[in-house]
Amino acid sequence: MSESQVTLERPALLAAPSLSRQRFIASLRRLLISDAASWIVPATLLLIWQAASQLGLLPANVLPAPSEVLNAVWRLSASGELWQNIAVSAKRAAIGFLIGGSLAFAFGLLNGVSKIGEKLTDTTFQMIRNIPNLAMVPLVILWFGIEDSARIFLVALGVFFPIYINTYHGIRTADAQLVEMGRSYGMSSVELFRRVILPGALPSIFVGLRYALGIMWLTLIVAETIAANAGIGYMAMNAREFMQLDVVVLSILLYALLGKLADSIARLLERTTLKWHPAFQARKEQ
Repeated sequence: MSESQVTLERPALLAAPSLSRQRFIASLRRLLISDAASWIVPATLLLIWQAASQLGLLPANVLPAPSEVLNAVWRLSASGELWQNIAVSAKRAAIGFLIGGSLAFAFGLLNGVSKIGEKLTDTTFQMIRNIPNLAMVPLVILWFGIEDSARIFLVALGVFFPIYINTYHGIRTADAQLVEMGRSYGMSSVELFRRVILPGALPSIFVGLRYALGIMWLTLIVAETIAANAGIGYMAMNAREFMQLDVVVLSILLYALLGKLADSIARLLERTTLKWHPAFQARKEQ
């Protein structure tokens, strides 16, 4: 073999590992930006948790193994208790969210476009916003007793402020240049609001929606400790009385999974509604 042939073959041999490395990096990047990547950390934590339990590093009276929690799922599913409690909690959360979210959206729009509305109500809302939900519990019990209306009220109160603040902020920070352009084209106030201001406020509104969905489940945890006779919170409190740690942990995980499900639905709705938005188009192209 001549010296020139050896020289020509060396770059090809050197290029092969480089090409393989580039393909590996590209495949790894595709994995890390896929939807499946969001479950890598939770799955890893579950594996570590299970391993620590089996090795005796994590006593069962401190935190039961995931396998024991899974057994609790099958046991409660077979009796129907699990699905009944999930349905009750989901109903309370949905009703409270619809009431609180609708009022928040309406007041956010009103105060965003009306200086008079802002002066009359915003200060009151900001004062109520800083009252912890736990501090409201005794008063809510006096108002509504221990019926579901008390729990729904607390959930509605919890979701009100994230949606209200972000709706108000989105309306007030609408692009002034686009508003002025709409006026120059002769748009009426209603048309300007519908076609320019409200679409421009949607990204901020969806931020409030996603935050409110998280607050919804956090508030429901507190609300379901008020002498409830059904629901995930009731299931956890009842299990605590009988030292059923697997059911307590299951209840906590249910809140986390339901919160993640609600957030995923909100993100899907956000992507569908805002697919015209430049920021979402740029994110899709990446």
